[in-house]
Formats: sequence, structure tokens, C-alpha cells
Amino acid sequence: MKYTALTLSCLLLLTACGESQSTGIPLKASDKPGPHEAVADFAEGCFWHAEIVFQSLVGVRDAVSGYAGGTDPNPDYDKVCTGSTGHAETVQVYYDPSKISFATLVDAFFASVDPTTLNRQGNDEGTQYRSIVFYRTPEEKKIIDEAIAKLTASKKYASRIVTEVDPFTNFYPAEAYHQEYIKNHPNNPYVQNVSIPDYEEFRKTFKGNFKQ
Repeated sequence: MKYTALTLSCLLLLTACGESQSTGIPLKASDKPGPHEAVADFAEGCFWHAEIVFQSLVGVRDAVSGYAGGTDPNPDYDKVCTGSTGHAETVQVYYDPSKISFATLVDAFFASVDPTTLNRQGNDEGTQYRSIVFYRTPEEKKIIDEAIAKLTASKKYASRIVTEVDPFTNFYPAEAYHQEYIKNHPNNPYVQNVSIPDYEEFRKTFKGNFKQ
């Protein structure tokens, strides 16, 4: 979530905390896990963006921003931003498999990310912004591999897909101020100029079942 170090400093100064306008961004339905939920984890650059992408889909109850894919047992935002922990900004998605499949979530991931850019998404650069799809079972890995093979065969991208396919190990929720960030900071310049336009483009192009 940075342009350059100087731009980031400006963004922090300009951040508008509060809800001065409506963004129409889908929010989580509950803080309590459902009895029949499954869990999936995706890293696709800024987790503010990823959170609203997955929460917009019917069958997804919540997407929690956090950190995964690294080795530090106590990651926090400041440490992860240095790139020294190995973690990527990740969302942990809680969903109802009777309403949305893991395969559909994987399709949503690839529809909302550039899988060909190594260690970056847009102007967000660093290993913490690399793209990863995590799997918990061999069946999930097969679904991910098949999605990548299909995309590769389609020749949609001129460059090679570099998204990592990694076994899930640990997920660490991010600090409270990162959760529902777009809803709580709708006037933040990054939100206005990057997160919301990216989300609106996703809704136009992904043929999914969206919440109303």
C-alpha cells in the first residue's frame, strides 16, 4: 500500500478516519464463525483490497486481513513491511461451501490480481505484496494448479504466472485498524484512488454471484 516512501508519508497525513461518506462496500455479516464454514487464504497485494473482493461474494461471511507465508511467529505490520519476516499480506476467508466453492474463490482471486508481477501489485512493491494461493488439502492444490494451467493456456497474459501455490501453515490476524479498513476510512487517498476503483473493476469483469 505504497507509491513511494514520500507518497506513503503523504497518504498517512491525509488519511480521513471515519465514515463521512458511503462507499457501498460489502461488510462481514458476523463476528461468530458458522458451524459449517470452511476457510481459505489468499495473498494478492494490499489486504484492504482483498478483503472487499472476497466479502462481496455470496457465501463468504468474512475476510480477515492478516499475515501468512512467513517464518516470524510474531509478525506485525511494521515488521512485515520490512520484508524480513517472509510474510505476505493475506486475507483469511470464511465461507459456506454449500453456497460458494473453493474453485470459485480461486477464480475470484485470479480475477482480482495480476498473477504475473513478482513481489508487487500495482505500485505496492515488496515481498509482502507477492501473490499466493494457500491450500490445505491435495484436492485444493489440484484446483489451484488447474486454474493456473487454464489461465496459461488462455494466453491472457504475455508474461509467466508467478503466483505461489503454498501449503497453509499459520495465519496471524493484522492489527485491528486494518480490519474493515475501507469502510472505516473511505476518504483515504489510497482507498479512493486504488482500492475502490480496483474493486469496481473486479465487479464488472468477474462473473460471480455478488451480494446486493
